[in-house]
Amino acid sequence: MNGPVSGRLKNTRDGERSGSLCVKNKNPKQEIMHGIMKKLISLSGLALLPMMLMGQLTPVTNQYVLNPLTINPSYAGSRGGLSIAAFYRQQWVGINGAPRTMSLEVDAPVLSSKLGLGLFVVNDQIGVTKQTEVMTSYAFRISVGSGSLAFGLGAGLVATNTAWSDLIVLDPGDEYYLIDSRVFVVPDFSFGTYYYDNNYFVGFSIPRLLGYKFDFDRNKYSLRVEPGQYNYVLTTGYMFPMGQKARLMPSVLVSYSPGDRFLYDGSLHFILYDRLWFGATYRSTGSVTALAQFAINNQFKVAYSYDFNYGKLGTYNSGSHELMLRYEFRYKVDVVNPLIF
Repeated sequence: MNGPVSGRLKNTRDGERSGSLCVKNKNPKQEIMHGIMKKLISLSGLALLPMMLMGQLTPVTNQYVLNPLTINPSYAGSRGGLSIAAFYRQQWVGINGAPRTMSLEVDAPVLSSKLGLGLFVVNDQIGVTKQTEVMTSYAFRISVGSGSLAFGLGAGLVATNTAWSDLIVLDPGDEYYLIDSRVFVVPDFSFGTYYYDNNYFVGFSIPRLLGYKFDFDRNKYSLRVEPGQYNYVLTTGYMFPMGQKARLMPSVLVSYSPGDRFLYDGSLHFILYDRLWFGATYRSTGSVTALAQFAINNQFKVAYSYDFNYGKLGTYNSGSHELMLRYEFRYKVDVVNPLIF
């Protein structure tokens, strides 16, 4: 971020601290950039870290349709074979300190097609804050009608570190920016259920069951288990055949936290010759996404997505890019999953 930035903390009614920023010599463009920087810094933990509930926020991704394990542990093993996928996302290209995410995912059925295990590792960097999450998933499936119903649990650890010394501040002696940049490691859990058959899927999940609030006075996170703060996620979609070589799949994701607004994504995707998947997504937060996936063969797939913010933020960045590489060791599949081709 360009220009000197000063952080000033003030007491709130409950004794916690929130932050504000001061930027020198602001013109109209800087006013908008100031707002963007405040958002970035609050996300990174500079201004609003003590107000964040760490562990209840889900990393942003455009490819949850192709990678639902990150939001629902019951998906583990539903591909019918060992699957390995790597993801990279660069958000808001052109803005210093913008979010950047890298992840690795492995899942497979074990012992029988009724059991599934998954593992994903996610590394997020937002400004001066880095967060690494290691999550294991366990899923159990039963046959229901023409499809399968799965239940899943996830368990793992989240490590967060904020490099306060990397900040440029007007008051180098500000005690709140001299806090030791130690690594905080906390446990986390998730829950989900997922039903799918040849053409239809619906899933419900709580990606983060534990929440943590940062206490500046004690320089530590405190556990908060509050169902009223949970993020509830519902996904559903249907595959419509269009002749022998093409399919059409509309899908919806709805995310809700009590006391906050509903967030939703609406997507429409086409699948051609079981090789090419392409489509678009509208996100209620103010962005439009284009996505394409190509199956090089029955095992190896490559996907790319690009999303653009059409609000004020979009004026100062060139969009967000996301890339996925997946390799599948296919073997017997009892039920065809509409998310797999």
